[in-house]
Amino acid sequence: REGQSSRRPEPVSVWSRAEPKGLGVGRFLQASPFMAARRLREVLQLGTRGGLRPRAPLAGSFRYMPSCGIQMIRAPHAIGNLDWDLSAPHSRTFINFTAPFTNKRKEYSERRIIGYSMQEMYDVVSNVDEYKDFVPWCKKSVVISKRTGHAKAQLEVGFPPVLERYTSILTLVRPHMVKAVCTDGKLFNHLETSWRFSPGIPGYPRTCTVDFSISFEFRSLLHSQLATVFFDEVVKQMVAAFERRAGKTFGPETRIPRELMFHEVHQT
Repeated sequence: REGQSSRRPEPVSVWSRAEPKGLGVGRFLQASPFMAARRLREVLQLGTRGGLRPRAPLAGSFRYMPSCGIQMIRAPHAIGNLDWDLSAPHSRTFINFTAPFTNKRKEYSERRIIGYSMQEMYDVVSNVDEYKDFVPWCKKSVVISKRTGHAKAQLEVGFPPVLERYTSILTLVRPHMVKAVCTDGKLFNHLETSWRFSPGIPGYPRTCTVDFSISFEFRSLLHSQLATVFFDEVVKQMVAAFERRAGKTFGPETRIPRELMFHEVHQT
């Protein structure tokens, strides 16, 4: 109109005037409101791809811009200081560095009825020389000394990304118990496994109750982040691996009626 300036209004920055010097974020986004909106959306999408989610903006942080007919968020600070919500679900990584470093002792126990006798299961568990052939992630197993009721063995267990070599002292009570204690491991501060065998189902002489337990604690706080992997890849597969070995050694197991089967698991 006549008498009015034909100059276009300066674009309004979506950023706070109290913008940190040197970042130049406001100046970069002042090209146009639409460019600002697109850049802000790209930043938010980048955050959500990494498993992060921006917290809900505070009341009053929205601003209506009549020049383009949209609502813009007025950021209280620069991009580098966005208040990300770390409680949002994110993709699982192998080692979670955001989790608190705790070197807590882990324990797992399992009880089940197996269709093999106490003697058969004892023979499989006490034969440490053959562990390398069927125990999950066991690379080497050698008995270096043996006497009545006791044995000493060297084992090598590897599960990505570590390899552990240690000496294990075994206590043997035929056909009731096999207990192993790690004595010189570099990875574990404590590692102890116990197998106990007791009679199974009455009327089914070739059955037994197996009680397996393991407790361990990593020496390093960093290695303690491997606890979940060690549980999933080694510990939880242990009893099933020895049961399969018994099947290969002694043939098919005794068929147990479904209503008499028992399987119980505990872990802390």
